[in-house]
Amino acid sequence: MSDLSPSSASGEGARGLHFVQSLERGLAVIKAFDADNPAMTLSDVARVTGMTRAAARRFLLTLADLGYVRSDGRLFMLTPRVLDLGFAYLSAAGLPAVAQPHMEALVADVRHTCSVAVLDGDDVVYIARVAVRRIVNVAIAVGTRFPAYATSLGRVLLAAKPDAWIEEYLQRVSITPLTHRMIDDTVRLRAELERVRATGHCLTDQELETGLRSISVPLRGPGGVVVAAMNLSVHAGFEALEAMEEVLLPKLRAAADAVEGDLLARRDVQHS
Repeated sequence: MSDLSPSSASGEGARGLHFVQSLERGLAVIKAFDADNPAMTLSDVARVTGMTRAAARRFLLTLADLGYVRSDGRLFMLTPRVLDLGFAYLSAAGLPAVAQPHMEALVADVRHTCSVAVLDGDDVVYIARVAVRRIVNVAIAVGTRFPAYATSLGRVLLAAKPDAWIEEYLQRVSITPLTHRMIDDTVRLRAELERVRATGHCLTDQELETGLRSISVPLRGPGGVVVAAMNLSVHAGFEALEAMEEVLLPKLRAAADAVEGDLLARRDVQHS
């Protein structure tokens, strides 16, 4: 493990009067966890960060209260909520701008609306959208929110979560069907999320709105973590379900691959 002690992050002389050391130390605790060390004891965290056990314990328990860390009584682990920190960056400075040209090219090819959304709590939030005019009543724009269970975008994002997170979600969520076709109980939703995870895409047929079909795939950031989802929305009278999977899905996946490639290239440039 690398030395993540606060004193190694920057020299004292570079810090102004504004510097909040407790924030630096809290971030050091989060950064102590990595792929090689996904779970650590209190002593491990104290050693890696250069903190006392008492200080490391306070930060770990605070992060646990905030939902960023969990513990089995001995080992501490990050929770999926830490991904929210990355979502904020992607939404504000990265993903929409990177995705936009690929979305525009896809829409010009297939003549169907394309959207990108991220998970915020139990909702999906649309962060990019290229629309075509169709006879569908649902009003969606950047910033629109829907319950994650109600959309193909949301189900792709839910399916990417760890099993324990999904079980907690299914226990707390209250499903309100938006159309008579929509999945209306957690047993069916669990089975659907398993199918989405297995196939790598989600197809919904008039569940969000009558007459609207949608197909979605995940968008992965550096490291392969699912950071968002991309979809095509189609009027039910224009595309058969079979055509959506046979014709539209490969094109949607190609566009998603292009976005992922640009995200990786952007990261490499920023770190060069």
